[in-house]
Amino acid sequence: MNDTIRQLIDRKSVRAFEDREILPKDKAAILRAAAEAPTAGNQQLYTILDITDQDLKDKLVVTCDNQPFIAKGKMVLIFCADCQKWYDAYIATGCEPRTPGAGDLLLAVSDANIAAQNAVVAAWSLGIGSCYIGDVMENCEKHREMLSLPEYVFPCAMLVFGYPTEQQAEREKPARVEMHHVVHENGYRRMGADELEAMWTPRAGVKTYTDWMQAFCSRKYNSDFSKEMTRSVGEYLKSFTK
Repeated sequence: MNDTIRQLIDRKSVRAFEDREILPKDKAAILRAAAEAPTAGNQQLYTILDITDQDLKDKLVVTCDNQPFIAKGKMVLIFCADCQKWYDAYIATGCEPRTPGAGDLLLAVSDANIAAQNAVVAAWSLGIGSCYIGDVMENCEKHREMLSLPEYVFPCAMLVFGYPTEQQAEREKPARVEMHHVVHENGYRRMGADELEAMWTPRAGVKTYTDWMQAFCSRKYNSDFSKEMTRSVGEYLKSFTK
């Protein structure tokens, strides 16, 4: 197994950081790696917000589900799906573009998330940990105002970076499910109840599979957070479905 694959397998989320700054050259390398990611038609349908203002980091702590480690991140990047810049360029050059729609948005979200993952992998190779923050989508309406996002820009991923503490570095990475559950050959294979139980039971720990699944559904899928994210994202995306 080569070093690249080993690092991809070993990488885990980091939520506690040493009080050590990321060197400018390393930050530049991470951003360059992000910008070199695969992109639809070489359009780079994203904009990366480099959050350096501490007051803004402190506000993001609150708007992103009160997670204090965000404020302590040595680098905070927000990856925005950006359908605005091409639309503006088309208008500025006398084109008659249609308004961006749902398909354009999904393509831009894909571009942005690929760039974000490039940043994650590049950072890990330099000994720098990171954590994705999905809450940037939950409160996308507030973040539109906070970050001056125009109509056709959507904040789809936030990453917090820093050097892992010893505890974080040594913490065991949660196991992934067996590959045969994830990889389906030539077409989607809908799994029955028995296979679903076999897939998720290792996550249950000391609980029964049923008890664990019901608790997880309540804590995650049916949570107020999940419902609010669905509502707010739906409202935000109305710009793309006019």
